[in-house]
Amino acid sequence: MTVSWRSLATLGLLAAAVTLVQLSVFGRIELFGAPLNVIPVAAAACGFFAGPVAGAAAGFAFGLVLDLLTGATLGVSSLVLTLVGYATGRWRELRDPATTLVSIPLGVSAALAYGMGFTTVSYMLDIGDVARVSPLLLREIAAGALLSGAVAPLVFAAVRKVLRPLLAFDPLERRRRRELRRTGPIGLRGLDI
Repeated sequence: MTVSWRSLATLGLLAAAVTLVQLSVFGRIELFGAPLNVIPVAAAACGFFAGPVAGAAAGFAFGLVLDLLTGATLGVSSLVLTLVGYATGRWRELRDPATTLVSIPLGVSAALAYGMGFTTVSYMLDIGDVARVSPLLLREIAAGALLSGAVAPLVFAAVRKVLRPLLAFDPLERRRRRELRRTGPIGLRGLDI
């Protein structure tokens, strides 16, 4: 994805929309006491489709909007989601995605990384958001990650649909091989002579 005003505006609007939907709708869905969190999954999807730099920018936008809307300490979510978006984009550059089901493990790992990273940064800064680390907190992070992984294919599809006009190429698009040449001597096929 090339950096332009249009792409930055699209990422900003996507961050605002996903954060508003998270806070108003998805935050009420729970599994074993852990709420569904689609924000790290959306940041990972931006990194997966647009690359590491755009993923980091999207993660920062998601974190900034989340911190501003919830009144939390500015910068904690932005820092962690920036790393999540960048790491997912870098992972996609190093490995060729073979299937759309890659969104499930990416969604689980993004939610786990966000939960553990947010807890660690809050604990190091002694903000008060995390009083103490307990097994209940780890259980909540794990259950939330599984719930986020369950909805990851839907989030990835929605982010792909929004970002598709801005992408240089779509990593999940099936590329066809060139048709083999049927004419010419057998030894010269494929040499384009």
